[in-house]
Amino acid sequence: MTLPVSSEQMSLAPLPLAPPEAIPDEEKLITEDGAPVDSIYSERLMRLLTGSLYASWRLPEGVASFLALANVGLFYVAERPPLVPDVLVSLNVELPDSVLPKKHRSYFIWRYGKPPEWVAEIVSGTEGDELGKKKTIYAEMGVTYYVVWDPELHIQSKPLQCFVLEHGTYKPTEPWFPKLELGVVPWEGEFEGTRQTWLRWCDKHGNILPTGLEVGEQERQRAEQERLRAEQEKQRAEVERVRAERLIAQLRALGVKPEE
Repeated sequence: MTLPVSSEQMSLAPLPLAPPEAIPDEEKLITEDGAPVDSIYSERLMRLLTGSLYASWRLPEGVASFLALANVGLFYVAERPPLVPDVLVSLNVELPDSVLPKKHRSYFIWRYGKPPEWVAEIVSGTEGDELGKKKTIYAEMGVTYYVVWDPELHIQSKPLQCFVLEHGTYKPTEPWFPKLELGVVPWEGEFEGTRQTWLRWCDKHGNILPTGLEVGEQERQRAEQERLRAEQEKQRAEVERVRAERLIAQLRALGVKPEE
């Protein structure tokens, strides 16, 4: 979802980040427009991507914290309306103690001191211009990785396209992001009762980054396996005990004292 951007605003050259003494007055900026997300699919995919990071991502060396947001305004300079990426990931930043004040409601690059490393757009039609204006603005912002997921092939010939920023321009790249030590991969499966092809995070071996529910289910299965193993050991021990008692009884019937 994107707030309107005029052709005149689009023609502006990128401006440098504001110094501390020139931070814009966020109270005068439009940080919410009240528009709904594109679709149920998009809403669930946004939560799938952000939730799995918070549930099970082992941060790379040198990364102490991260912020993953869905459908939140990304402001570069106050003179331009924001873009609203479907998902963004920013490394080594933290949320303020309260996100209610207006200056904390959106991702203001001048407050966080850097652009996000990763943004993704989920295509739901032909109006978003994900491979045009949005792509250009994200490059101007300095976003390292840009991902376009188009499951219905509205604007591209394949569902997934990934880009990396090189010398101020996006170049096509494989769906692996070294700064995050994560990649993305199409995944057919069920999420919250809906079976679709989703976009999922994965490690370098292709293992899917699990959600909180999936982590819980994995733990439940491990606990059940441990219970079954313990029960089998108990049954084996009982069989051995009965066998030993029978052997002792047979020896004594033959006049042999087992204890000797």
